[in-house]
Amino acid sequence: MAKWTPTHEAPEPLEGPVVATITGGTILWFVLFLAQLPFYGRLDDDGHLWWLWTCLAGSGLGLIGIWYVRGREAAIRRDAAGPDAPQEPQEPQEPDAAHPARSDPQ
Repeated sequence: MAKWTPTHEAPEPLEGPVVATITGGTILWFVLFLAQLPFYGRLDDDGHLWWLWTCLAGSGLGLIGIWYVRGREAAIRRDAAGPDAPQEPQEPQEPDAAHPARSDPQ
């Protein structure tokens, strides 16, 4: 068996409103799940109950997808900002007057 090697370059990945696309798809799966709930008995009788669980699984996996693409977008923005940009704004911390041992050492 010979190893298959591509004969052309791979295309650039498509970029676009990824978070909105995944969120819209997740909402669509959940709406389809809710639309099929009144027909639970008929779906069960006809052996099509898997349609209902497929929609629920699609919405659950969509929630994981939303978490993933939001993290990806944040990482892309951090990378584009460069290494000198602050990661998160930090508020100055005041020493705790009730616990002097926790204040800054001198």
